[in-house]
Amino acid sequence: MSEALGDEADIAGRLAKMTSERDRLARQLHEVKHKQADYLATVWDATTEAIGRIDIAPVERPPWQETWESKNPTDEEYAVALLSDLQTGKLTPDYNSAVARERVMLYARKIVQLADIQRLHHPVRHCVVPMLGDMVEGVDIFPGQQWLIDSTLYDQLFNTTPALLADFVRYLLAHFETVTVYAVDGNHGRIGRRGQFGPMDNADRMLYRILALLLRDEPRFELKMTDPEGERNWYQVMELGAYSALLIHGDQIRGHSGFPWYGLGKKVNGWGSGGIPERFGDVFMGHYHQLGRIPLNQRSVWCNGSTESTNTFAAETLAAQSEPSQWLLFVDPDAGRVTASYGVDVR
Repeated sequence: MSEALGDEADIAGRLAKMTSERDRLARQLHEVKHKQADYLATVWDATTEAIGRIDIAPVERPPWQETWESKNPTDEEYAVALLSDLQTGKLTPDYNSAVARERVMLYARKIVQLADIQRLHHPVRHCVVPMLGDMVEGVDIFPGQQWLIDSTLYDQLFNTTPALLADFVRYLLAHFETVTVYAVDGNHGRIGRRGQFGPMDNADRMLYRILALLLRDEPRFELKMTDPEGERNWYQVMELGAYSALLIHGDQIRGHSGFPWYGLGKKVNGWGSGGIPERFGDVFMGHYHQLGRIPLNQRSVWCNGSTESTNTFAAETLAAQSEPSQWLLFVDPDAGRVTASYGVDVR
């Protein structure tokens, strides 16, 4: 009888210690979360204040061309310029941050040249830019990455990439009535290894906000981003009249060797049948650095390329290489379809 009472007392003592330890860890976790929130708020306030001192004059509205005015406005189409996988900061035998800038600005010039060809037949006054993630390379999302970059995350996030994207958008604004950016996060924007930080802590997401701050005085520019609280900004649905597309980065599609065709169909059909609440037509994605159009019954999946080149890891591991390229589409908003597509070489 006394032994049983002794056991109960021992158990009660251990439970009390466990409860005390649990409460201590809960308090510590609360303090860490509170400190992290304060830290992020301080960084964002400082960033907003610093960028607020930068005065960038709005781009002059492009002059109306006679070819635009002479065409039926009901025939108007949108230029849809996919932009993804710039991975500024990445270092390969022939790619770095400077080369990334050259190729993105070459892409901007080609967007305008191809739009001018389309304008011989119908108006193209508005440009839409789905930014599909991996705009930066990151610094520690996989082991050994520190040997494959030419700049820190600070430089990627506050120096090279915001200036590049601002110049890209401003160039387009000089040739289009409006430029609208739809933005989603990539996996290279992740800070640290998977699970180290919360899903909101993504460098791509921060970059898009910095871009919006830089162009805050530009009335013809608009950034559209879902920005969910406590969640990753992993998708959104773009609507242009009767046309719609699901925008994702593409790391949601799992694959171990090359492009995951089966996984792509399974995921897209699942999302389309209620996996997400919004209805959509086509799908835009990046991640795999391969230019492709994959028909899935009435949908097309437009897989975007990358501006990088000579990826030795892809050559050794996946036996794959791809030319630097990006998709440029022209969309009829009334018919709800893509009328023309260009795989734009950016080298």
